[in-house]
This record gives sequence, structure tokens and C-alpha cells, in this order.
Amino acid sequence: MPIHEFLAHTTPGKSRIYALNDGDTRNLEAVTTLGATDLEHTNRLISGLNEFLRARDEAALGAVLQPLPDAVQLAVHQFLRERSARDAGNSVSSWSSSDVRLAYFGDSPDELEEYLSAAYLIGLGMKISNEIDEEGDLGWAIQLFTEEDFVPASAELRAWALPPNIEVRATWTSEEANGDPIGTAVAVACEAADQGKWVRLHTLERGSGETIDDGTTTSEVVVDIFEAQIPPADTDA
Repeated sequence: MPIHEFLAHTTPGKSRIYALNDGDTRNLEAVTTLGATDLEHTNRLISGLNEFLRARDEAALGAVLQPLPDAVQLAVHQFLRERSARDAGNSVSSWSSSDVRLAYFGDSPDELEEYLSAAYLIGLGMKISNEIDEEGDLGWAIQLFTEEDFVPASAELRAWALPPNIEVRATWTSEEANGDPIGTAVAVACEAADQGKWVRLHTLERGSGETIDDGTTTSEVVVDIFEAQIPPADTDA
């Protein structure tokens, strides 16, 4: 699944650089991060990486990377080497939208929010669930999708079916958000996770009518908090 484009998600303190795959399931792969002192190089780096996709000119890319810290240069070169090997068939990359975990984050709300905000910005659908790994640490398993599931106006504001025989303690939706929907959703999810609760977060496309072509649509975020402990990680995923 070759890289389609490089993108940046910039905050006042850093720029996270991502690669966007554009196969059957669009997804983001983290490449590197620029710190506050290097933010001015963000646009030039993105332009250079996207030009490299077109021309494969390593000398030109080297000139773009030259002003950046060694750690950034190494991260970019390593990512490009690994991706070249993967695209050449030296590793498995046959991902589907239904059964493959595309990203995983540990207990870091800021990093989780930045990643999800970047995915949300470019219109990817997402499903996130918390879990406990073999060492007892909290983590977040993430799946990204080409687009958000459509939900008609008459249906419940949820596109991810609830698990059977599990009571829902509370549901938060972005209709309650006064500002950033992803930031608020992550805060709600992390607060519940800190209380030891199983949490799932997902996005959807809410219609004003009964079909996607009937009226307008809005992107919504839903957080379900269950009366259940955080489940163990699926080590086979």
C-alpha cells in the first residue's frame, strides 16, 4: 500500500509529520516530529517529502533535511527505507478496514489527541478502544477508515454496535461539545479510563435526512463508557 501523500499536524509546540496511505483503507503512519525550534521548516519538509514521492531525488531530499536535527533526519530515512521494503513485498501490508489494528498508543492523552485530530482533519473514520496490555499498562487501539459511516437522522447517534450484555454507563457525543470535538472526546474518554472503565470512541457522518444524498451531513464523535473493566489487549490482533 504505497504512500499517497505526506501531511503535517501542527500545534504551537510541535509538528507531527504523517504519511497517508491511500489504498482500500486510508490510514496515517507517523514519520517524525519537529520540535518548537524547527516549526519553521514544516512546510518545506512536507513539500520536499511529497516531491520525493514524485521524483525519487535523494539529493534534493537531503538538502531539505540538512537543516533539521540528526534525529529527524534518521527518522525520515528509516521510514522511507522501511516503506520501500514493504511496498516491494518484503513484509505483509495487506490491511483490510475491518480486522486490522492500524495504530496503537500508550497512556499519553496529548499524543492520542494529536493523532486523532490529524485523522479527523482529513476526514478519516475512526474506532478507538482502550485496553490493558500484558504488563498491566493502559493503551488505545485505533482503526482508521476511508470514510465515516453514514447514520440517518432518524437513527440513534451511533455507528458502532454496542457489545452484547454490557451495560452502557454513559454516552457523550460531540453535540455536547462547545469547542474542539476531538479534544473534548479524548478528555472524556481518558477520564473514564482513569476510573478503570472500558471506553470506545468513534466518528460518524450524521445526515439531516434518511439518505446521504438527502439534505446535509455533519461529522460527529461518540464516546461510550461501559460498566465494565478495561479489557485485556488482543495479542493476536
